[in-house]
Amino acid sequence: MTDAIAVLSGGMDSTVMLVHTLDKGKTVAALSFDYGSKHNAREIPMAADLCKKLGVAHQVVCLPFMNKLFSSSLLQSGGKIPDGGYEQSTMQSTVVPFRNGILISIAVGYAESTGAKEVLLGSHAGDHFIYPDCRPEFNRAFSKTVDLGTDGKVSLSFPFEHIDKRGIGDLGRGLGVDFAMTWTCYKGGSVHCGVCGACLERKHALRYDQGLDVTRYKQ
Repeated sequence: MTDAIAVLSGGMDSTVMLVHTLDKGKTVAALSFDYGSKHNAREIPMAADLCKKLGVAHQVVCLPFMNKLFSSSLLQSGGKIPDGGYEQSTMQSTVVPFRNGILISIAVGYAESTGAKEVLLGSHAGDHFIYPDCRPEFNRAFSKTVDLGTDGKVSLSFPFEHIDKRGIGDLGRGLGVDFAMTWTCYKGGSVHCGVCGACLERKHALRYDQGLDVTRYKQ
């Protein structure tokens, strides 16, 4: 029996969440979603490699309709990823409309189908002001919806809701997470660009200025 289903992108937040959950003694299966983002091709193989290393069952769900129908610079069908700090003005174009609502719904259906009691999502405190489907209000409302929609069979958890990305980085370092095996850059190139908002946030989170960040950056 699997205790929980983790939504695993292959990024640093969900990777630390998975390792942290396993460290607490829970059994976990992971779902990754290929929804047409510019960096899915970089993230998902890292998610698969992590699950293989940890002995975690891993499924990839393809959602091509999102890239076809939705508007966001994060998607392959969208415009250029902006450079600059992790701020509202810079990152607003990267919002994928209702993405987490869609991914959570699928993960909850999978959890109920397999007997797992919990679904885990790695959204964190630093996401709140940019992404509406990462905010505490959304989390509480969707948690209630999941409870009602599954007759209480599945609960929804956001372990990092009150932790920022640097806190996640520190936690992961303590757990021995190899951050070189995670992906963040929204541009999805051969290496992290180092100048988009996601990369700049990663640098701060992994203490690049202190020489602790093992990531290879283009700039």
